[in-house]
Amino acid sequence: MPEESTTPDLVEVAREVFEAASRRDVDAMMSRYAPDAVWEAHPLGEAFEGAAAIRGFLEGWFSSYEAYQTMPEEIIDLGSGVVLAVIIHEGRLAGSNSELRVRDAHIYEWREGMIVRTTVYADIDEGRAAAGRLAEERGRDV
Repeated sequence: MPEESTTPDLVEVAREVFEAASRRDVDAMMSRYAPDAVWEAHPLGEAFEGAAAIRGFLEGWFSSYEAYQTMPEEIIDLGSGVVLAVIIHEGRLAGSNSELRVRDAHIYEWREGMIVRTTVYADIDEGRAAAGRLAEERGRDV
């Protein structure tokens, strides 16, 4: 009988994180982040270091919306613990009737089944290129 892999399917785990985001379930999202993880948001020009800072960012982000959902357009495992996701965010800011739709690229770096870094790019092509370079660099380090 073949031995089952203990390596998580990173595409499926990423999909679970996006489902948790649509539910605004920060606990479920944070269960996938390492304690020393970093969330780098290029569009905002900010970085959040450590699980507490990431949690605070996410809670603040979700609380600013009356309605919010995130839908992965594509999720690709590039190998070497690098996952690229193109995401569509839809929502309505609190106190507004206007609908918001944003598309961006998220790069997830994984180590030992945990997210150690999320990097967000507003420019999808820039995010794709960065993810490809990162996967190649990490592949050489193995």
